[in-house]
Amino acid sequence: MKLTLLDFLILAFYFAGIMGIGVYFYRSGQSRTTDGFTKAGGSLSGTVVGLSILATYLSSISFLALPARSYVGNWGHFVFSLGLPIAAFVAAKWFVPYYRSTGEASAYSHLERRFGTWARLYVGLCYLLLQIGRMGAVMFLMALPLHALLGWNMALIILVTGVSVILYTMMGGIVAVIWSDAIQAVVLLSGALLCLIVMLVGLPGGMGEMMTLAAEGNKFSLGSFDPSLVRATFWVVLMFGIVSNLQNFGIDQNYVQRYVASRSEAEARRSVYIGALAYIPVSALFFFIGTALFAFYTTQPELLPADLQDPAVAGDQVFPYFIVTELPTGVTGLVIAAIFAAAMSTVSTSLNSSATLLLTDWYKRLWRPNAGEKESMLVLHSATVVWGVLGTAGALAMIGVTAVLDVWWTIQGIFAGGMLGIFLLGILSRRASNTAGATGVVIGVLVIIWMILSARTEWLPEVLRSPLHPFMIVTVGTLTILLVGLMVSCFQRPGVGRGRDGRAADRASVGNESAR
Repeated sequence: MKLTLLDFLILAFYFAGIMGIGVYFYRSGQSRTTDGFTKAGGSLSGTVVGLSILATYLSSISFLALPARSYVGNWGHFVFSLGLPIAAFVAAKWFVPYYRSTGEASAYSHLERRFGTWARLYVGLCYLLLQIGRMGAVMFLMALPLHALLGWNMALIILVTGVSVILYTMMGGIVAVIWSDAIQAVVLLSGALLCLIVMLVGLPGGMGEMMTLAAEGNKFSLGSFDPSLVRATFWVVLMFGIVSNLQNFGIDQNYVQRYVASRSEAEARRSVYIGALAYIPVSALFFFIGTALFAFYTTQPELLPADLQDPAVAGDQVFPYFIVTELPTGVTGLVIAAIFAAAMSTVSTSLNSSATLLLTDWYKRLWRPNAGEKESMLVLHSATVVWGVLGTAGALAMIGVTAVLDVWWTIQGIFAGGMLGIFLLGILSRRASNTAGATGVVIGVLVIIWMILSARTEWLPEVLRSPLHPFMIVTVGTLTILLVGLMVSCFQRPGVGRGRDGRAADRASVGNESAR
């Protein structure tokens, strides 16, 4: 199947509109200063920022990988979203006031005051590496339906998209990123709803038949409630969701920049609740699409080609196949635009936050603390290009992967555990010293590496492998850093290992700041 003229016109209109936003804010001058490029001058409303946060969650990972999970299995991975209310409450009550009080674009400057320069650079490096994996997964999933639709080479699609997003992000800065994210969230949800409607209309028995088939196939199951940490049970996914979402809303540079880009603390709090709580029903929508997709092809198996008959093999390819073969003219163009919207909003967000971090935490911190405005903008633009190239390379490396959501969650677990553990140690313990933090990180990283190696059965003999499910990496890594740091603190005399900023570090903790 090929795109019709109407589909091409819809796609062209979408791209023109998104690029136009970047050009508008560049010509207005709002993205030509470091403050405008990284913080939007603190001028945005909570509603726009909240929709931007929602769009950041609604990447092509959500659009394509979530339906794939419920198509192949059940709603077990939906439990991830149930950790969002906890993360939103903690973020609104403690994190937002703290970051707003500092006024800094970097999410990790306080770690330097708390533990030293090494902590700031370590967490920043974890974040930067995490964004490469995130951008790679997002762009790869975006390329799947275009490859199926037009027969274009996936590598070429990824390269063209990578270049386009780099240019758009360089022009508009965070203010364009946030505004376009808000628009893209609407486009993406519209495309998802249209897909669901077409599926239900195409079912011979309609909604009733879908619910019957889903119940018979146990599709609405949230997973096993057994107290096992070896499989992806309800409890394993829930723990993964709580820890990952705390990491997102608490120390993720993407979100922290949005807190300081909001025009007031109240608006920033509103953005947290809009972005977090709205994602729960939206996530359910995408799992529902996967269930409807299962019913659609169960009742009409002849519509699937032979190579997609096996659900375990089809994986992430079934929904793109539905998009290109079943949607009517015009709707196909809108849905493809929605997939582009999901990818572009996420990648542009990651690029802007990564460039900000490379300027504030690396370039200015280690090399040129007194860099002028022109030099800082050059660094921001250069960093955007470099990280865009690395993210594009990550997407190219994923070609051939059939379960991208599992790959992405594993990558997230590897880096997020190390980030959140040291952050929580600084919050929960006033006695925790530089030595305690460094010891916790070293041991925690070793445990994370061990669990990663355990997931590859050929790398370790069975007797040496971790028995835990890979989703437990983020939880175990976080707890190891936290508990080791607390234990070391208990055996140290007050003030030992603090360094010159020890007392200031106590005052810099989130709890103390929010209590003022």
